[in-house]
Amino acid sequence: MSTGKPRIGKIDAGIFTQFLLQRLGKPDPSVIVPPGTGIDAGVIDLGNGRALVVAEDPIFAIPGQPLEMFGWYTVHIGASDVAVMGVQPQYMTYSLLLPPGTPDADFRTIVDAIHRTACDLGIAIVGGHTGYYPGFASPTIGGVTVFAIADKNVIVTPAGARPGNDVILTKGPAIETAAILSVVREKDLKGRYPDDLIGKAQALCYQMSVVRDAEIAKKAGGVTAMHDATEGGVIGGLFEIADASGVGMRIDEARFVYPPEVRMVCEAFGIDPVAAIAEGSLLITAEPASSPAIIHALSSAGIAASIIGTVTDLPLHRVLARNDGSRIPLAVPEQDPFWPVFFESAS
Repeated sequence: MSTGKPRIGKIDAGIFTQFLLQRLGKPDPSVIVPPGTGIDAGVIDLGNGRALVVAEDPIFAIPGQPLEMFGWYTVHIGASDVAVMGVQPQYMTYSLLLPPGTPDADFRTIVDAIHRTACDLGIAIVGGHTGYYPGFASPTIGGVTVFAIADKNVIVTPAGARPGNDVILTKGPAIETAAILSVVREKDLKGRYPDDLIGKAQALCYQMSVVRDAEIAKKAGGVTAMHDATEGGVIGGLFEIADASGVGMRIDEARFVYPPEVRMVCEAFGIDPVAAIAEGSLLITAEPASSPAIIHALSSAGIAASIIGTVTDLPLHRVLARNDGSRIPLAVPEQDPFWPVFFESAS
């Protein structure tokens, strides 16, 4: 139901399914994973057991953060959507759109950061577009496209969850929310909370990626589905996996990893952490026998993770047990609570 307020963030789920998904150009049987609810990347059959995995995202600069961080986000956020499909990102293109008058040093800083981060992840940059255009108040990535060629049999999708699977969450909820708001709304936190806790929240900026999480989990074995919990947070991401897979879920918030710095930021701004944007929080479904190995492998790499629930064979029963004792249905929030708080800082 519409509240009458302008929507911020992704388009409404109903418009996505009823309008956008009906307008995907010429049908092609080689598209074996088309766009859909919760699908992070498309997959195209190349024949001979090989497939192309491709994803795209826009990226905007965060006020108060160094431009090097903007370059880092550009690569990691795009690469995460390919990594969750169970394959190593290999190639990328990007369009860098700059306000007229952008200092040459800023341009070079952004491009150097994108180059270094792509090198770190083993990604080749194969094309794109760069230019200066009116209408942009800050550097913007109009689109970063990351893709890879892989054997079809190694690809996993958010539609792969099966009854009896464990549900695993890495890092905890609202990682991106806590990271960004602790930077752009730092003055609202100072004096109310310890400086070291604010610093820990700001350090989460370098956790806003699931490339390593996905690679480690897939290598450990037993993974049936992975999904990057972005807009709509963990509760939205869980719903998207369940909906794509046609399954039910029983989830318990008490079993989440819950960094105190995430609790702090969400408390400060009245944000429900399970509903807020969570780039860096990876949702995994896995065979129960494999879950201990997955969690151990992640922990050995310094990535906290926990089993937060189970997949069921009851598609109409998708429930989150909250810490306050309530039980609510899994759903994509009508409005991610992060965006209004974020844009208050720009007003």
